[in-house]
Amino acid sequence: MMGLGHEQGIGAPCRKCKENCEGFELHFWRKTCRNCKCGQEEHGVLLSTERDRKVGRLFEDAKYINLIAKLKSEAIPTHKPNVMVLRNPVPAKKNDAINTVTYDWIPSVQNKALARQYMQMLPKEKQPVTGSEGAQYRKKQLAKQLPAHDQDPSKCHGLSYNEIKKMKQFVEKYKSEALGVGNVKRPSDMNAQGDKVHNPAGIRNSTAVVGSKDKSKESKKTQYTCYCCKHPMKEGDPAIYAERAGYSKLWHPACFICSICGEILVDMIYFWKNGKLYCGRHYCDSEKPRCSGCDELIFSNEYTQAENKNWHLKHFCCIDCHNILAGKIYVMLKSKPVCKPCYMKNHAVVCQGCHNAIDPEEQRVIYKIFSWHASTACFLCSCCSKCLIGEKFIPVEGMVFCSTQCKNMMY
Repeated sequence: MMGLGHEQGIGAPCRKCKENCEGFELHFWRKTCRNCKCGQEEHGVLLSTERDRKVGRLFEDAKYINLIAKLKSEAIPTHKPNVMVLRNPVPAKKNDAINTVTYDWIPSVQNKALARQYMQMLPKEKQPVTGSEGAQYRKKQLAKQLPAHDQDPSKCHGLSYNEIKKMKQFVEKYKSEALGVGNVKRPSDMNAQGDKVHNPAGIRNSTAVVGSKDKSKESKKTQYTCYCCKHPMKEGDPAIYAERAGYSKLWHPACFICSICGEILVDMIYFWKNGKLYCGRHYCDSEKPRCSGCDELIFSNEYTQAENKNWHLKHFCCIDCHNILAGKIYVMLKSKPVCKPCYMKNHAVVCQGCHNAIDPEEQRVIYKIFSWHASTACFLCSCCSKCLIGEKFIPVEGMVFCSTQCKNMMY
């Protein structure tokens, strides 16, 4: 049974629209609020248990040894965020609580000092400290980078049997070929463990050994370069390794980002393709068209392309009345299509001259927030009614004048 979770988070306030939204109500296929058109992440309706379950499903049956070892528990795939309290290395005081920080998530490492270092190397506003802006950022990025409808057919709307089959094959393919989780280690520890892979000639932005006659000092001469920013890395600082990319490559914690959106890869979950890191969303976008209406990947052979975007045939419809727009006149408002009747009723600007709505196909004169029909009947001097089309004019609070004399007669 298909379930899009319409009851989840109902009534939740919108952090973006605030009092202008009556509360979250999920549209039956758009993945947005019926009332304000904002996404679920703007309402914060994705519960922590659902986030964990979603990431757990992502790694289910992943043909990747390290992922299974990290994220699989018995027969049920799960993902338990490493919520941890880290104590800062300062002398104990009367109130020890001020020296501790609680995180919603930390990397899976045994060394707490390494985890603390990792967190401190992230931008402050993106550190997932419980209750902070960074914690909200992480929740929003989990929803954005790893949408459930990119991995679970039951979270999609009205897929045919053939589309479900294609989606399952697609998910199995990216789990096998691209999906991974970053490892946080110090480069010096990698060398000591013998984990560092030899750097083939010609590969840049990775570890390389400076020639030395004294081989015993060779490890001390190793230079490390971030694969993303190309800047040097200290061997004692935490670095992120991506097994899909090979251990000759490493990243600063703040540089382990999606090559498309530039956002930090949430919980270090990455997709590797053609020498680049991707978040889940943008990896899928590089493989399949995504419907601009429902935000789901398109697995059908037929779909619509309009306004440089892709749409399911049934989802290229008016954002207000949901009537299909194929072959009809429509207007784009904030990247969303609106049919002409709905535009005229709900969105059309009003002419300052005749006070009627301006048809989207009619020419108009615009000055700041004011509009007029571009006609001899509407764009007139507010005093003497002289037509001002093609003429200089003096604007004053929504009125226009042909001369200083006319302006002074009204003011």
